[in-house]
Amino acid sequence: MPERRLPMRKIREILRLHHEAHLSERQIADACHVGKGTVQRYLERFAVANLTWPPPESLDDTQLEHLLFPPQPAAPAGQSRPQPDFVHIHRELKSNRHVTLQLLWEEFKEQYPEGVNYSWYCEQYRQWTRHLDVVMRQEHRAGEKMFVDHAGDTIAVTDPDTGQTRPAYLFVAVLGASNYTYAEATWTRSLPDWIASHTRALEFFGGSTKITVPDQWKAGVSKPCYWDPELNRTYEEWGAHYSTAIIPARPRKPRDKAKVEQGVLLAERWIFAALRKRQFFSLAELNQAIAGMLDKLNRKPFRKLPGTRAELFEQLDRPALQPLPAQRYVFAEWAKQRVRLDYHVEIDGHHYSVPYSLVQQQVEIRATASLVEVLYRGKRVASHARSSVRPGTTTDSSHQPKSHQRLRWSPAEAIEWAAGVGEFTRRFVETVLSEQRHPESGFRAVAGLRPLAAQYGSQRLEAACTRALRYKLFRLDNVRSILATRLDQQPLPQLVAPAEPVTHDNIRGPAYYGDGAGAELQEVAG
Repeated sequence: MPERRLPMRKIREILRLHHEAHLSERQIADACHVGKGTVQRYLERFAVANLTWPPPESLDDTQLEHLLFPPQPAAPAGQSRPQPDFVHIHRELKSNRHVTLQLLWEEFKEQYPEGVNYSWYCEQYRQWTRHLDVVMRQEHRAGEKMFVDHAGDTIAVTDPDTGQTRPAYLFVAVLGASNYTYAEATWTRSLPDWIASHTRALEFFGGSTKITVPDQWKAGVSKPCYWDPELNRTYEEWGAHYSTAIIPARPRKPRDKAKVEQGVLLAERWIFAALRKRQFFSLAELNQAIAGMLDKLNRKPFRKLPGTRAELFEQLDRPALQPLPAQRYVFAEWAKQRVRLDYHVEIDGHHYSVPYSLVQQQVEIRATASLVEVLYRGKRVASHARSSVRPGTTTDSSHQPKSHQRLRWSPAEAIEWAAGVGEFTRRFVETVLSEQRHPESGFRAVAGLRPLAAQYGSQRLEAACTRALRYKLFRLDNVRSILATRLDQQPLPQLVAPAEPVTHDNIRGPAYYGDGAGAELQEVAG
């Protein structure tokens, strides 16, 4: 049976964790939620392909996939027998009380005729089940893991203007080896606050750990699952930026993150309880108080071990932490969309163009506060400055087909073309563009003159624009109608010169209504 391939994004993550984070194959398997053998196979394929890390930027997902998975020859004789997936077997037995090992083995043999016999199948499964629910004492190496979670309780912050209170949530991060703790208050537990709290925690520690262990909170895990949770793309990108593998704890398995569970409990006791009688009027004021209590907690002596958290941190974790990158992580949200027929995608009510050849294709969108990037199969195909105009459109002319590019000119290009037709055509175009609040609004009407020039000729178009200017008709339909009815071939009426002013003794003239005439009238009235 052919090997089921992982998405190229996950394959790149396996390679990154091996070459950059220098994790073991078991750690990579846990971080990417695949088998250790799968990790080994992809690393072997990368080595056989004679590639170097990092791969060239020009090597997109399609090319990398072709290099890693060339056409395979027929399997050699004497290949080892396929092994049963005991996790799958156990899950099937638990899911339906009518499922038996005999039935599962028969299904296994149908899929793998060269597979093991029934007796060996049952014996190996029974040995595997003996290790279930065995409590393992976790040994935490220096600088290896950071555990993160939110406290269940909240702290009230009072609005000084209205007197109303708003709850603030407590984020807690604990290092595995030293129990060194970081805590801060945030307004929400949403993805932006979740990511920002992680970043500030690493800056507080002065480095990043190889592994980050969160709960399967919806802000960081888009699809919670006991066996294979799917990380939020932003959270995954944050982990890659700080070279840390994110391995969520299993649901309802507090032992997986016992460090942070204990850290949350201590934070609630030594921070919440100590601040219960104080009133806070801003989040900054609350975090300043938390920082003071946090310093006391980290310098408090252990009850059963010598030293303090701060001392162990300096001895164990700090020297082993990975250095932080030169630049802070820029928060970005990811989305998947299918490109519309107008070759645009939409983010927050604003539409951004992509190459028209990707119409109806599914693309990934990465949006920061200042930039919108569109990726197709892992390769960036469009980039725009983010706009706050809603509704609005940002279009790159290079993304348009040639037939559409002719509909978008700059004012200078439109006037230059019109001047090539004639003086009155140029005046007509300038008038149309100037009467619009935004010159871009008149581009479509101006662009409509080009097919008229091709259909009737430049000479007739010049004559039609001359007549349109004479009668102040500044719409494309007016010019088209003049050409269709051949009015452009009719002579224009002569302009009538203004008449000379008439002088007569009985005509008072404008001076009569001036100050002098008014004074005379007053004398007569008097």
